[in-house]
This record gives sequence, structure tokens and C-alpha cells, in this order.
Amino acid sequence: MTSLRQRFRASAAETIDADLIIAASRLPYELVEDESGRPGWQRSPGGLVSALAPVLRDRNALWVGWGGRTHGTEAHPNAKAPSLPADDDYCRLGEVVIDAKVAQAYSEGFCNSAIWPLYHNGVVTPTFHRADFQAYRIVNAQYAEHIAHEAGQGATVWIQDYQLQLVPQMLRDLRPDLRIGFFLHIPFPPQELFAQLPWRRQILEGLLGADLIGFQTQEAADNFLALAHRLLGLRIGGDRVEIESLDGVRDAVVQAFPIGIDAEKYQALAQDPSVVERGKQIRVEMGSPKTLVLGVDRLDYTKGIGVRLRAYAEHVANLPADQRDVIMLQIATPSRERIEDYRRLRDEVELAVGRANGDLGTTDYRPIHYLHKNYDDAELVAMYLAADVMLVTPLADGMNLVAKEYVASRVDEGGALVLSEFTGAANQLSDAWLVNPYDVDAVRRAIGEAIAATPAERSRRMINMRTNVFEQDVWRWFSTFMTALGEPR
Repeated sequence: MTSLRQRFRASAAETIDADLIIAASRLPYELVEDESGRPGWQRSPGGLVSALAPVLRDRNALWVGWGGRTHGTEAHPNAKAPSLPADDDYCRLGEVVIDAKVAQAYSEGFCNSAIWPLYHNGVVTPTFHRADFQAYRIVNAQYAEHIAHEAGQGATVWIQDYQLQLVPQMLRDLRPDLRIGFFLHIPFPPQELFAQLPWRRQILEGLLGADLIGFQTQEAADNFLALAHRLLGLRIGGDRVEIESLDGVRDAVVQAFPIGIDAEKYQALAQDPSVVERGKQIRVEMGSPKTLVLGVDRLDYTKGIGVRLRAYAEHVANLPADQRDVIMLQIATPSRERIEDYRRLRDEVELAVGRANGDLGTTDYRPIHYLHKNYDDAELVAMYLAADVMLVTPLADGMNLVAKEYVASRVDEGGALVLSEFTGAANQLSDAWLVNPYDVDAVRRAIGEAIAATPAERSRRMINMRTNVFEQDVWRWFSTFMTALGEPR
């Protein structure tokens, strides 16, 4: 069988010049169809794009990723989609096109039905299929070959997230001259959960191909170090894993790098007169309640939306009928709707909303307004300005940037944040009302306390959180990671 290195050497004739390569499962653009069914490209709304966009400007950088285009079958006309824009507004783009038969097993199979639930504490039982892992291996090899072609001599490669965990070692085999970093945006599970994975050694060895492996929290980094020792028998020294190979001994460094946001961007939007006016209009559209409670999430089973809705409904139910001047706006952006668990979740959430409104509403009062659609940043910031209380209660989350966006947008130093203690953000935003998102009573009490808090109490907490969000922003995240990886700022 032809090896990865042999295939690379046989075809390595392209120009190699990028100094920094970002490798991610998705490009900053995604393939969509217009009303007539013609394929085209639109800017992706994802958090990774928002996080990296401001720090990649003015660099000789290339973003390598999949835009959704497949090949290998006439059943996928998107193979005929127009080429990506020649230049993005902040870096060049390198498109990976995946075989149509492989794409579903890779994305919906191994990535989102095995790794995603496993890394989120098994909130939903993960499913492990050999064919899915084989597809995962194929796609990771394709990424490694693409990056190896494009990287300049001694370049820095920063690989992003759980979809590409085999790429670091594959790339090291092809291009040992490269400086390789990896960052995991989601949680990394404890030993007893990770050990369930049939391909646990392959994943660990793949990640250890990186010179620097970054996690959102120190707890996640410690989990990884413990597994490298327990399952691979490697020597651990502080934050370093000692790895022996034919080329000698090297260290892989394992550290926490909590991700931030472009806080200045959200503050600027919050001061835009049109956004401020839109925030006021949203409250009017909601019926001008005394208190507006907001939730903004991808529709995902890790986000704890069901418990949150029950807790809020119980809070309203405990109020006297003539004092129910509180409304909740729940935004649930579409996510992975081809996967059965997600279709079932949507049904459950919409049933809970309907039940609460049916039990507690009147002809002129609807306690929960539910919207299942995407919104741009300006509209989200208007919602953040409109909301008195923000509910961010995932069952598990690597960081959660919505919480930080809300804080950065509150230029009035008002508002209240109810935050799950099982988010990476809880380590930094300790002045929020922290809750166990599995505990309906605890969430209900936190909602009540946040609503009842005095303006002075809300302001004290928000000032402290804003200080952290602006100090620990995306620029610092990028800078500290790159410095640790050995690239000058």
C-alpha cells in the first residue's frame, strides 16, 4: 500500500510559501444553494471564524478547510459550484474537497456521533463504527497532504479542533521541518470516558504529533496528560510529554489557552446608534416587559435548553398572576438537522415552549418567545442590549463565547449573566450567577436572584466580568499560543 509520505512526494510540485496555516474542519465560507437551486458561497457564521478573523489580517496566512463541496457522485451537484473567492478579506483560502461517500461518515458519523458526544461527558451516548473512523482517517490524511504542499519551509501550522485530531502526526511524518500546534475548542473528557473510544491510542498519538497541544481549561490539559501516561506509557514532566522516535527524543507541550473574543468589536456594535435603537425596538416587539430574559444557543443537546426552559417556566409559575411581567426570548440557531438526535431535540424544545405558553400564557401574555433561525452580529448585540438577564446554561462547553459577547456588549455595565459552572467561561466570569445546569431548582433560583438583583449589584458584577473579557481577548489568546509555539508575535 502506498504510504502517505510516498503519495505526498509523488505529487509535491506546487508552490510552497505560506508562513502560517490555519487548518479547520470548515472554511470561512460555506456552500449554499439559492432559491433556484444553484450552488454558491456565503460567509460562515461560526465562532472559530469570528475568533480568528481579526488576528489573521496582514499575515502571510492560509486557511485550509472544507466548504461542503464533495466529489465522486452525480448525486452531489455541488461539485460544480463556482470556485471560492480568490482572496478572503483577511487571508488566502485553501479548499479541501471530500469524496461524497466519505463525507457523511466523517462528519455526521465519527465527528458528530462519536467524538462530539463523548467529549461532552456522554450527554448523549456516542456511537462507534469502524467505517466512520476509516472515513475520519481518510479526511485527516487529505488535510495533511494539502497542508504539506502549501506550507513554506519551517512554517507554523495551527490545527483546530476535534475533527482533525490525526493531522498533527500525519503532517509531522510528511514535513518534520514544520512547527505544529493544535487547539481543542471543546472539552476534553476524563480518563474513564475517553477510554471507551476504540481508537483511543490513534487519537492520542495523532495529537502528540504537535509541538504544542492547547485546551480551553487546565482540567482538560490534565486529563490529556494523564491519558498519555496511562494509555501510552509516556513519561510526563509537568506540562510536557516525552516522545521517543527514530529521529530522537522530543517534547510535546500541553497547556491551557482560554479563548477570548474580539471584545472591542462587540463594544463598538453596542455603541452603534442603529444597534442601540434596534435593542429598544426588540423590547417593544416583546411587549415592553419589565424584565426580558434571553437565551442564544445552537440547537444542540449539550446546551441545556430543556432544563433552562423548565426552570424559567417554574419561576413564572411561582409568580402571582398579576406580577408576571417577565418574558423570555430563546434563540436556537439550526444545527446538524440531518442527525436524528438533533431532530428529536428540536421537537422536545418546541414541545416544552408550547407547553409553557399553553399553561402560563393568556390572550395578551406569552412567557416564551422562541425563534429557530440564524442572526448576524448586529442583531445579536441588539438582543444583548435589550436583555436584562442572559441565560447561558450548557451541560458542558469548552468555553462558550456567547457569555463573553453579552458581557462585552453591556457598555452600560448593566445586565445579569446566569452561567453554567460546566463551561470554560465560568473560570473567568466568576462574578456571574454560577449554576449547576442539571439542577432545575438551582437554575430557577439563579434566575430569580438575577432578576431581583439591585442595579448596584449587577453593575459590580458586570464591571468585573468586562475587565476580564477585555483583558483576555482573542488577541491575547492568539499571541500567547503563538509565543508558546515558538512563533514571534
